[in-house]
Amino acid sequence: MAGGRAVAAFPLVAGGGPAVRRRAPEAVRRLATGLVVPAALLAGWQVTAANGWLPEQILPAPAVVLQTARDGLDDGSLLAATVTSLGRVARGFAAGGAAGLLLGAAMGLSPTARRLVHPLFLALSQVPVLGWVPILVLLVGLDEALKLIVIAWAACLPVVLGTMQGIRDVPPAYLELGRALSFGRWSQLRTVVLPAAVPSIFTGLREGLANSWQTLVVVELLASYEGLGYLMTYGRQLFQLELVLVAMAVVGAIGLVLHLLLAALEARLQRWRPAAGS
Repeated sequence: MAGGRAVAAFPLVAGGGPAVRRRAPEAVRRLATGLVVPAALLAGWQVTAANGWLPEQILPAPAVVLQTARDGLDDGSLLAATVTSLGRVARGFAAGGAAGLLLGAAMGLSPTARRLVHPLFLALSQVPVLGWVPILVLLVGLDEALKLIVIAWAACLPVVLGTMQGIRDVPPAYLELGRALSFGRWSQLRTVVLPAAVPSIFTGLREGLANSWQTLVVVELLASYEGLGYLMTYGRQLFQLELVLVAMAVVGAIGLVLHLLLAALEARLQRWRPAAGS
């Protein structure tokens, strides 16, 4: 009987199986549904521009924005600004995310560390990220260090909270099972605690990444002569809203791609979890 079941199931696995075939149309439907609102907004934008309901200085036509993006790619200015901003976010998010994971894990695993650090951390986190800018300007000036520190701090906050909460919310039954299997401290952390805390940790990472992009744009608006935030400032000063819209579109697209990559990595790390309804 067991052999028969195995043989019957094998063609389903080899051919992708009905579950895989069901997921493909479902993914297409989700994608199509997600494009409804953007398509409607784009259509409304085109109609508004074509009828001149708003001046071009306030709402340039989609074709003008697209041409501005092409010009920026042709002369290299858009690519250079994107690379600069990506580098800043990568360095700031890496530093802030790593610090957040370590601090969050320490407070989640150690009650003593939580009692010592958590009250001060909560107090500091109540200050808006940009509220630290005047102090940091006095300490490090307006150079690259200012941007990286602010981006790192913005990324660190949600990562700390997500990591700490994820570790604290590990079901006691999981910990008891680890003890029953005679896991050591490191094995318990690696095999039981961290896999169970993955959803909360990645929630913090995604929020930290979003914070990094938002903070990057604001910092580049305030103190930079390069990057996507600077392009927004430059376009505003010259009353070229199409340039501002191009920079905003690039920031949004990159943020979405990075969010999807983190979501895919999270799903890969959670392959051990049973599918919903199974």
